[in-house]
Amino acid sequence: MKKPDYIRPLDIKHGRVDMNHGAGGRAGAQLVEEIFARAFDNAALRQGNDGALLDIPAGHRLVMATDAHVISPLFFPGGDIGCLSVHGTVNDVAMLGARPLYLAASFILEEGFALADLKRIADSMAAAAREAGVAVVTGDTKVVEQGKGDSVFISTTGVGVVPIGREIGGANARPGDVVLVSGPIGDHGVAILSLRESLEFETTIESDTAALHGLVAAMLAAAPEGAVRTLRDPTRGGLATTLNEIARQSSVGMLLEEAAVPVRAQVEAACELLGLDPLYIANEGKLVAIVAPAHAGAVLAAMREHPLGREAARIGVVQEDAHRFVQMATRFGGRRVVDWLSGEPLPRIC
Repeated sequence: MKKPDYIRPLDIKHGRVDMNHGAGGRAGAQLVEEIFARAFDNAALRQGNDGALLDIPAGHRLVMATDAHVISPLFFPGGDIGCLSVHGTVNDVAMLGARPLYLAASFILEEGFALADLKRIADSMAAAAREAGVAVVTGDTKVVEQGKGDSVFISTTGVGVVPIGREIGGANARPGDVVLVSGPIGDHGVAILSLRESLEFETTIESDTAALHGLVAAMLAAAPEGAVRTLRDPTRGGLATTLNEIARQSSVGMLLEEAAVPVRAQVEAACELLGLDPLYIANEGKLVAIVAPAHAGAVLAAMREHPLGREAARIGVVQEDAHRFVQMATRFGGRRVVDWLSGEPLPRIC
């Protein structure tokens, strides 16, 4: 007797997602088992429930963050939508000074999407999660008709823990505090744009996508509790938008030094060619820190000792300003306002 199609292993090499994979039946169960469960295997996921029962260490508060990932193209120099979906949510948890523990993942797949590419994405997510020390413990998969989606969208929700008493947030910046950035800005956005526009440079510009919680832990260990006031990863809208958000939340102004802001030469050249400002270009593996002045040197030194912070720099100070302006002292001795943008210069960037 011929075996039903659902019993045959998925044809990863040539197979495609079809509507049956999203119908909640055997085909969907097989897709989950042979791609997602194998990639993300852990004790909580193996329970097979619609949710996960999680252990939280005593003496901590729960932190949760969620993020959706719609980047185009799906694969790019330095990463792909899979590792990006892990890094982005891990970093949102870490920016509150928390230790990420668990992830949930939701996939919206378009009919006709290649199973080989889906497996590649799942394997990339799994590798990124292992490297970050987090587990993907629950998830969901939906399929939409061809032409009603764009290959794959991924939403991830992260859960972490932060010690009771630790308060890190956008409203904590104070006049006199120091503004630090963990490395050169604009790498991710320019990497995506160069691929979209088929731009060629002497060296490949790669995305900086990375999980930053290890760097955050090193920074927090270098100074007393409360010295690191604010942490933020400058993703969409870049460094300029992130600093404007913090200035608004804290009711302060900021003064940046243009010459101190690190930008790779090839990123600066690409932005000049395309009429873009690196300050507004997305990053996926950098952070901004607002630190009490007495401890800024120690935190900066700790950042530079970490692999993800070797090119960290002090780029400005927080100052009193009722207008909450972010200003830039230019290389030519003048000043300019680093304002909000009215829209996103690079859509589908994360």
